Amino acid sequence: MADRLFAGLMLVVAVAYAAVATKIQTSFLGDPVGPKLFPIGIATAAAIACLFIIFKPTADTTWPDLPTFARILVALAILITYTYLLKPLGFVIPTALVAGGLSFLIAGHVVRSALTGVGLAIGLYVVFRFLLGLSLLGFPKSWFGV
Repeated sequence: MADRLFAGLMLVVAVAYAAVATKIQTSFLGDPVGPKLFPIGIATAAAIACLFIIFKPTADTTWPDLPTFARILVALAILITYTYLLKPLGFVIPTALVAGGLSFLIAGHVVRSALTGVGLAIGLYVVFRFLLGLSLLGFPKSWFGV
């Protein structure tokens, strides 16, 4: 029953997310795919997954223990903070911090987590900026006198 309750709640969130995504304004010179496609795709995938869970839940559902639940809440707080840091700090710094923080939550090794965060941030920046050609601000504008 807990699976169905959670999936129902997440289905409502996915539908609301898709509704908000349809309100994104596109510019004349924007990306050819447009900024709406990705969030609508994520919402659609989430809604399909939620419907699958609602109609075919698992037999034995167990909730995470308190330390695991606390780590989930910390991960959620990290991801919410990430959304607020992207604009003022650019892509690379917040992505490195978030990837490193989440890696630390999973593995617990400080040096490996930091290297993972930096490597992932730089790698994703190269892919998004140079391979996909997206206009992505890598670092704070103030570093470049803008």
